[in-house]
Amino acid sequence: MQYRELGRTGWKVSAISFGTWAIGAEWGAVDDRQSLAALHQALDQGVNLFDTADVYGDGRSERLLAQLREQRTEPFYVATKAGRRLDPHVADGYNRQNLTAFVERSLQNLNTEALDLLQLHCPPTPVYYMPEVFEVLEELKTAGKLQHYGVSVEKVEEGLKAIEYPGVQSVQIIFNIFRQRPKELFFAEAQRRRVGILARLPLSSGMLSGKLTHESRFATDDHRSFNRHGEAFDRGETFSGLDFETGLQAVEALRPLVPVGATMATMALRWILMFPAVTCAIPGAKRPEQVAENALAADLLPLTSETMSAIEDIYEKQIRSSVHNYW
Repeated sequence: MQYRELGRTGWKVSAISFGTWAIGAEWGAVDDRQSLAALHQALDQGVNLFDTADVYGDGRSERLLAQLREQRTEPFYVATKAGRRLDPHVADGYNRQNLTAFVERSLQNLNTEALDLLQLHCPPTPVYYMPEVFEVLEELKTAGKLQHYGVSVEKVEEGLKAIEYPGVQSVQIIFNIFRQRPKELFFAEAQRRRVGILARLPLSSGMLSGKLTHESRFATDDHRSFNRHGEAFDRGETFSGLDFETGLQAVEALRPLVPVGATMATMALRWILMFPAVTCAIPGAKRPEQVAENALAADLLPLTSETMSAIEDIYEKQIRSSVHNYW
């Protein structure tokens, strides 16, 4: 496992970390015993950062991480998120009263006295232009309720605005072979300000695993079934905003580029790690074997310049027009 510095926190975190959305909700049926086994497998593989949120299974993922901490002695970091419990999810809801309540609830779910890293959970764009919101986060930090704070964003522009606030330590953003815009300007700015980057949805909702086909079907409670066109939340959260058929065609174009000893998934993860600005990728997993495969990406040799160029070409020809100017 590789380890990289997360912003200015002083933390060294695993380059392949663990996103817990899938073991919480909206990815079909889950079994807590299997989920906990996957979390244990992650620690065994050297993973030391787990990303979660208070809405993943209404706190289910946070409570599983509390169990993991009780059962293991190795130290690890938990990055959780707050804000999506708001109904309606509007900018005015990001106030002191609500944020404090969300933090207290996560403290209880995680059975801890201070959150390691709290991230605003893809708030509406106007929130990034409300300095009072970030003042509340600073107050919560001063009060000892959290060690550090950051944001999870939908758009590059939101990330650029967020890092203007000096207390922001990290930005979580969708970055994968199908969503390449962040590397153009945002990465350089984040590096200049020493802000960590968590690459989320690194496998594009499983599309970049190479295992999906035209016959793939998803449960009714799986966002890949009910959010294809942004019916429930931002369209870019599902298959990176790509039409399913377009994604499958691009995967077939990528398949000949997979190095010997790698899989489509590990190549996609290794591609992300080719960018020094990225602190870590946070693929999700439901089963221990998925965790083990993901972790192997950190040990792959760097992709060749020829492979990187070929991937760029596929993006430019088959993907860019569908996603680049939207997020």
